[in-house]
Amino acid sequence: MASLCPHPLGAAQLKSILIVDDDADVRDMLSQFFTIEGYKVATARNGQEALDELRAGRLADLILLDLMMPVMDGWQFRVEQQQDPTLAPIPVVILSAVYNAREKARMLGAVDYMQKPVEFDKLIETAERHRRAVAS
Repeated sequence: MASLCPHPLGAAQLKSILIVDDDADVRDMLSQFFTIEGYKVATARNGQEALDELRAGRLADLILLDLMMPVMDGWQFRVEQQQDPTLAPIPVVILSAVYNAREKARMLGAVDYMQKPVEFDKLIETAERHRRAVAS
């Protein structure tokens, strides 16, 4: 299930990110990292959970998306996201260990990609560069 991590600044002042990955350790690590960096974080174990989170009105400024997941993979998630006018504008960064992640990200219309394992300095730089500014 998706989970929100509290932050002392309060939700209204935070940037938000949705981390979609089937690996609990990756989700937890990235969630802690982005919380420390001042983000409101939601997580999902697969594309279906991510869609459920977003369609419930908990929109994110940026989605970090793994490609290989059970239930609904990153490919199918992107198809569903791009068909929904409310969700389509949310930028997606692919985080994957798959071969040729750059080409796959381009094919999916993602704004960027990062090969796993990620370098945290580059990850926060990428997130800040691509996140959608959303008025609270």
